[in-house]
Amino acid sequence: MRIENDIKLGFKDVMIRPKRSTLKSRSQVSLTRKFNFLHSDITWEGIPIMAANMDTIGTFEMAKALGKEKLFTTIHKHYSPDQWKKFIQQDEEDIKNFIAVSTGTSQKDLEKLKTIISQSSTLKFICIDVANGYSEHFCSSSKELEINIQIKLSLPEM
Repeated sequence: MRIENDIKLGFKDVMIRPKRSTLKSRSQVSLTRKFNFLHSDITWEGIPIMAANMDTIGTFEMAKALGKEKLFTTIHKHYSPDQWKKFIQQDEEDIKNFIAVSTGTSQKDLEKLKTIISQSSTLKFICIDVANGYSEHFCSSSKELEINIQIKLSLPEM
């Protein structure tokens, strides 16, 4: 374990100071951005606002609505593989670039994730839903997830 002693800031410690703008109207503003992911050839273009994977927010209905506006939704992890299959068959083309499949780190979660991902070649994003992203368990689970998805689904190296 490494102990860090340098200063850490939270939201209450930071003030966003606006800069002067040459824009004459809000209609001249584009929120769309293009992202290139490190260690991957995947790119994503859209508005970088993400609906959380909470069971009342990260729903298929929310994904449909936000996907039309190029906004991202992390789908909650309580949908069954059958519900995912039905959703993918109905709406895959409209929102395929604007959703992530959420999962936990247990073996059962990994098996469910593999089932869901194997149903569609266009699902590209995964959200690993854990309380402590800095834990050793999370790091080892992430590595195992990467290896298992590549091997079992024959995906290119991430």
